[in-house]
Amino acid sequence: MATTPRAAIRCCAVASIFVFLLLIQPSFSIYCDEDDCYDLLGVTQSANSSEIKKSYYKLSLKHHPDKNPDPESKKLFVKIANAYEILKDETTRGQYDYAIAHPEEAFYNMARYYQAYYGHKTDPRAVLVGLLVVLSAFQYLNQWTRYNQALDMVKKSPAYKNRLRALELERSGGVTNKKKSNKQTNKKVDDDLSKELDLQIKGAEKPSIWDLLGIRFILLPYTIAKLLLWHGGWVWRYQIKKAPYSWEDASYLTQRSLGVPHESWRYMDEPRKDDLIERRLWEKSNMDSYVAEMRKESKRRR
Repeated sequence: MATTPRAAIRCCAVASIFVFLLLIQPSFSIYCDEDDCYDLLGVTQSANSSEIKKSYYKLSLKHHPDKNPDPESKKLFVKIANAYEILKDETTRGQYDYAIAHPEEAFYNMARYYQAYYGHKTDPRAVLVGLLVVLSAFQYLNQWTRYNQALDMVKKSPAYKNRLRALELERSGGVTNKKKSNKQTNKKVDDDLSKELDLQIKGAEKPSIWDLLGIRFILLPYTIAKLLLWHGGWVWRYQIKKAPYSWEDASYLTQRSLGVPHESWRYMDEPRKDDLIERRLWEKSNMDSYVAEMRKESKRRR
């Protein structure tokens, strides 16, 4: 009778699992290699902590390298010390006993072992600091990459070249050198002049260390304190004393009412910004009128 493809696949899978289980060691062997931790200390699995400790001290004195120069005795001393480290702690001993009783749960037992032996050895504060440093480094490099790419695109635009040429004419008194032999010199002059131009590239600003995640985390207590102080001052000035809004605070209210991102509001034309602020859009009636006006203007343009 011919074997069906599905049956063949099932047989291969079972055979693969069987071979895998034969090749790997039992999960409890990761604790004391091929030895039994209890046998190394000469105690039974039901021994209490006092018996384990007593047996360890007795064996360690016998096999300590200072007491016994035999190389094999030194290797045995290392195994005994490792077995004692496992069995003296109730948590790791319980995990070892569980691994002995449930050898079929290989991956689960291995995960518990590595978590117990390597998880607690790492200071969470060091992990947090390392993570912040790595993330900040990637963030800084990414910002510089985006900024340089945007800068290269801007420098290739006709508007930038016109601004650069105008600045060169202003510096040279209206005289430019067009000789090809001075191409390298002109490039240096262009680089020097480009540094004088204030290039504000929306969405790809020049990187600053104050914007890095790590720096912001360090300054988090200061930021929270500053925010609470600002909020308290806001309540005192505008809700208790009923003072008129300053231009900066009115600008903040307008930006928040419109839902405009900070960077977009920052690069908005000043006349347009002043007009929006004068409308007092943080008041519902004014905002409704503004929305209706924008809708009417949108329909008219269609």
